[in-house]
Amino acid sequence: QVQLVESGGGLVQAGGSLRLSCTARGLTFSTYAMGWFRQAPGKERDFVAAISRSDVRTHYADSVKGRFTISRDNAKNTVYLQMNSLKPEDTAVYYCAADVTLSPYGTTWHWGDYDYRGQGTQVTVSS
Repeated sequence: QVQLVESGGGLVQAGGSLRLSCTARGLTFSTYAMGWFRQAPGKERDFVAAISRSDVRTHYADSVKGRFTISRDNAKNTVYLQMNSLKPEDTAVYYCAADVTLSPYGTTWHWGDYDYRGQGTQVTVSS
């Protein structure tokens, strides 16, 4: 059974930092590109960042470029999202997702392309 388990969310003041983790179980992690998405109350789910299975290529939403960094540790089956200079508009439930891919360089920002998704972790940024 495949599981993606997010952790690291919480309450932080504007300008602060958080590091989200997502640990995968039940899949061959190195064959999956990984992504982070978020959904704020009353809004659609948005793409945040993605990383190729080879850890060579990353892709970010414009709204987080220069503030967030996605990384992965294939030995630990874990993908991370380092979030710096947080803003109140970053408040959302953050989800990780896994996309099996033959390409070592591929990433996707489409939620529907991902094969597995986590349950989410809440991030709240106070002003």
